[in-house]
Amino acid sequence: MKLAKLNGKPEIFYSIQGEGKSIGKPSIFVRTSLCNLHCIWCDTDYTWNWESTPFPHENDAKPGYSKFKKSEYIEELTTEQIVDILKEIPCKNLVLTGGEPLLQQTELKELMAALRAEDENYWFETETNGTIIPSDEFDSLINQYNVSAKLSNSNNSVSLREKPEAYTFFSNNEKAVFKFVVATKTDLEEVTSLMRKYEISPETVFLMPEGTTADKLNEKQQWLVEACKHLGTNYTDRLHIHIYGNKRGV
Repeated sequence: MKLAKLNGKPEIFYSIQGEGKSIGKPSIFVRTSLCNLHCIWCDTDYTWNWESTPFPHENDAKPGYSKFKKSEYIEELTTEQIVDILKEIPCKNLVLTGGEPLLQQTELKELMAALRAEDENYWFETETNGTIIPSDEFDSLINQYNVSAKLSNSNNSVSLREKPEAYTFFSNNEKAVFKFVVATKTDLEEVTSLMRKYEISPETVFLMPEGTTADKLNEKQQWLVEACKHLGTNYTDRLHIHIYGNKRGV
């Protein structure tokens, strides 16, 4: 399995879930590498923004920022190696994140099956951009889908970010919740349009402010909370940003 690399090691860490339905829940994170989208504000661009690719990123304006050398940011591990690492961490709540984890769902299916064989109390949730339909085998093992569906503010084209069959799969799956990153008030029109189009229940929707600092999140907090009250959706912050700042592996 291709994992993101952090400080010369695979990016596996014990923290709390900072977003969505499971916010505040102590969890182990396994960060896969590779993604099929290229969000302009992505805070894990080291999983896809490789040298010689044409994708823009808001960090392009920062002095010293450059695209990533693929060979230096991917660590390949076997299922057995990952299981050995996870068994040493005193937690059974596992978040499969990325990148886009469902690009490697065959490998992740093997990982979940191996961990359940060790302890049936493992809980698995996966982050996903909602463009890839899980296999039946993957679906039978996962407990929760955190569908971070992308809006136009991500700078991905409609044809890339909106896959009708995948939207329909997740909107009809009782394990799925939706998380939309909201940058401006006009984004709310896009969210409500998608909810109507794919019959997404407001109770399964979490609206989250875009931002990688506490100040930027707080700027959007008041009006976004009011929007959630009006729409009947849930509000989610980015708790890990408030606690740790915009850091990796926490």
